[in-house]
Amino acid sequence: MSLFFLAVALVGFMVKLPAVFHNYDKQLHAAFYFFAAALLNILFAKKNFLIHFLIFAVLSCMGIVIEYTQQYSNRFFANRIHGRFDPEDVKWNVIGLIAFSVVWVLIISMRYFLKAVVIAPMEDELIISKEQNEEKYCPHCGEKL
Repeated sequence: MSLFFLAVALVGFMVKLPAVFHNYDKQLHAAFYFFAAALLNILFAKKNFLIHFLIFAVLSCMGIVIEYTQQYSNRFFANRIHGRFDPEDVKWNVIGLIAFSVVWVLIISMRYFLKAVVIAPMEDELIISKEQNEEKYCPHCGEKL
């Protein structure tokens, strides 16, 4: 099923955009890569910086490969189905990835900060209050003290 959706997405990249979207091509590249990174990070990275970096690298490479494929497809098919290799598209793909990375790092940092400053002290207080409320028993006879 995943391979099917990947194939559909790749075919979608090979077809020219409708004329309505031509003025927004760069913003669409940034938005697509922003949301693709968001989806993949939610599914796989969670709080792992290494997986986040791997997703960033794979999506960057995918954008470059797609641009080269678009250029090659014009020689492969009889009809011109797409434009040329556009370095600006690759640049805006990376801008979308960087924008998401900034948001992701801020969210992860806030979670760590909140856990360290707000949640951890509350847990310590709960442990202390639980210990204070525990009933004491004599270790020899078991009677309540």
